[in-house]
Amino acid sequence: MSLTARWIRLLMVGLAVGFAGAAFAIRAAMDGPIEQYSGAAFSGAIVYTIVVFIRPSISALSAGSITVAYCWFIEFAQLTPVPAALSQRSRLARQLLGAQFDLVDVAWYPVGVILLVAAHRILRARTGPAPVLTS
Repeated sequence: MSLTARWIRLLMVGLAVGFAGAAFAIRAAMDGPIEQYSGAAFSGAIVYTIVVFIRPSISALSAGSITVAYCWFIEFAQLTPVPAALSQRSRLARQLLGAQFDLVDVAWYPVGVILLVAAHRILRARTGPAPVLTS
């Protein structure tokens, strides 16, 4: 039994909302390294859901690789003044781009992705490949 693209996308929206809620709940309840590290891990998980939402038929390994590459790109872009300048003007930009580089985040993005890659592979093995979408 194959999951349809519609159900995959609905699942990704639900997961993204859940991950964002968990990240904000941790941020509200805690302060310190757990807040910071979980924030990076949940950011990676949210990006993973966006990648799969955009392309439901993508393989788990491809989605994970794209996610980590994107997260690292954004993190290393913080070595330039552009994200910080945009973050000063907009809360949304601060959430999406961050404001300053943190090498520890580079290690935590994959942590947020690894479990999703494993779950994606298991689910794909049990249900079969996602349907290929045509325009």
